[in-house]
Amino acid sequence: MKTILIISTLDTKGVETFYLRDKIKELGKIPVIIDISMRLAEGMIADISPSKVAEAGGNSFEEILTSRERAKNTAIMTKGAAILALNMWKEGKLDGIIGIGGSTGSLMATDVMRALPFGVPKVMISSTAALPGMSTRYIDTGDIALIHSVVEISGLSDVLKNVIDRGAYAICGMAEVVGLKTKKGKGKKKAIALTMLGPCEKCASTVREMLEKNGYQVIGFSAAGIGDRAMEAMIEQGFFDGVIDLAPGAVIEHIVGGMRDAGPNRLEAAGKAGIPQIVSTCGVNHITPPKSKYTDDLKMRRKYDLDKFRTWLRASPEELKLAANVFAEKLNKSEAPVKAIIPLKGWSSVDTPGSVTHDPEEDRIFIKELRKGLKPEYEIIEVDANMEEPQFAQAIVNASLELFK
Repeated sequence: MKTILIISTLDTKGVETFYLRDKIKELGKIPVIIDISMRLAEGMIADISPSKVAEAGGNSFEEILTSRERAKNTAIMTKGAAILALNMWKEGKLDGIIGIGGSTGSLMATDVMRALPFGVPKVMISSTAALPGMSTRYIDTGDIALIHSVVEISGLSDVLKNVIDRGAYAICGMAEVVGLKTKKGKGKKKAIALTMLGPCEKCASTVREMLEKNGYQVIGFSAAGIGDRAMEAMIEQGFFDGVIDLAPGAVIEHIVGGMRDAGPNRLEAAGKAGIPQIVSTCGVNHITPPKSKYTDDLKMRRKYDLDKFRTWLRASPEELKLAANVFAEKLNKSEAPVKAIIPLKGWSSVDTPGSVTHDPEEDRIFIKELRKGLKPEYEIIEVDANMEEPQFAQAIVNASLELFK
């Protein structure tokens, strides 16, 4: 029988949580309730008590009861619940997780869910999913199914029962799906992670199709900040045999505070995991700072409007030089082979003759600086083409077949 972990705050959502428990049991699964309340829930007993959660988080529940530091208490309970949930999964005692709650409960529960690997079924029933910005905060890089309850989670009306029933059926159904395995079995196709963006989509699609014909499975990630951050996490979890990083622009975006920033650890996971990687430069010569933060310098930059919402600004020579140094620093830590493959006639479909931001000579600042900083055993290949031209995609494929064999 499959075990479903239910994460909730019994001090505020007790009756609703027990209704969810009973429905999951009715559907033939084993429900286990973990209570992340920060107050005593009179008459409400969970399978995993708040005391056990607080202890796992490095504190005692008694201290939490007497503390007024809500943010600190929330962090302790979230940490403890994440540790306990992950341990259950490692021991083979967790086949799915479902949460039910409002703002704080949803934030805590989904943080716990993201501590579990990709592929573990995750469902969140939330009354605040539609609040501006909240759904993206709840999901972030996690493979979480979010159910907006619409009505408040308070009292067992027929309307709320219907929502909870749907959540129960969803998580129980998901638990029947065979889980993903990261260990490579005999005869299993090698898995390659591939970053992509609209301005290099043609190249990415060609590379994917050609590698698939050669027996690889290629998993694409939109390198707009969240997608490539999720890729880094999945690399750490052992899902991939190699990486083709066509669009690592998040590295320069982190330096300048751009919209595609994927955090300080971008471009590091493959090296730490010891898997080979191919790195290119789509988007690296453009930055996307929020328009509300444009300085006088940024307002004067050469720009390309992708659409009415997104504008790419040309990176300055200083930014290109700094980015190259950061690339070299990160890649030099790799415990596996690295190849940098760079097109000389433009780094994306945006970067073509006629575009005001097209400047191949200035791009050479990045290439020159990368050559100076990168370990000599890591090859830099220059291709006399635009990234979206067939010969560049072929160069990526040729290098892939060599590195990932």
